[in-house]
Amino acid sequence: MKHWTLEDIGWSRFDAAKVAPELVDIVKASALVEHNGYDYAKYLCNVFADDAEFQAAARRWAEEEVQHGRALARWAKLADPGWDFDAAFQRFVDGYKLPLDVRASVRGSRTGELIARCMVETGTSSYYAALADSAAEPVLIEICRRIAADELRHYKLFYTHMKRYQAAENLGRWGRLRIGVGRILESEDDELAYAYFAANADRGARYERRAWSDAYARRALSFYGASHVERGVGMALKAVGLKGNGRVHRLVWPLALRVLRWRARAGGQDAPRPA
Repeated sequence: MKHWTLEDIGWSRFDAAKVAPELVDIVKASALVEHNGYDYAKYLCNVFADDAEFQAAARRWAEEEVQHGRALARWAKLADPGWDFDAAFQRFVDGYKLPLDVRASVRGSRTGELIARCMVETGTSSYYAALADSAAEPVLIEICRRIAADELRHYKLFYTHMKRYQAAENLGRWGRLRIGVGRILESEDDELAYAYFAANADRGARYERRAWSDAYARRALSFYGASHVERGVGMALKAVGLKGNGRVHRLVWPLALRVLRWRARAGGQDAPRPA
């Protein structure tokens, strides 16, 4: 099946009157992270150096991720014609570096690496579904729905390869759970906060991790609804070897929703910018 391209987007339907200002900044940050897909593919190809099948899949995945970044950047330029994507992306990659010289997974095993990738795709699929449901601007809705569907397919891709490696490595359930929870907690690390900074800070602004992480959380997490969290928790549980619709799911997803809403409120004010 042919993957969609930028030409498939109905750009002529862009309606500036329906652009929500609070969405523009987080779309800019998302464009930077997605556009960095080639570096992620390099890392994955290093980790799976002797697996040609997975390497080919990782490179195709990266092409789609980079296209997501291009689509989001093009929309952001329509919403804010003065935004310089190239300068923002350079600022991002200058300040946030992936470990591209490794030969083994930072997760301790290939199964663990693929579990971590499942967690990322769970988060991004839920995130873009939430944006699509919150937006009013028709082109952004179309882009986010297309990306959310891609990210769900990417989850299935990594999950399939994870099951293959799990059969060989037999990583214990607690080990899988530890990696899954650890990767979720890493959503508080520098990547998203620095992308938000690189995309939106004035020239000369100083990066302060907590301030920019809080500012990003206040914007991005406020768009999630119960359905997005319930579905995301189910996907995450499945990736670590638990039932995605069982008792644990019923107990965990309402708690996750409360934590997410608390984190959005705790974000407080936007990060400081120079006068």
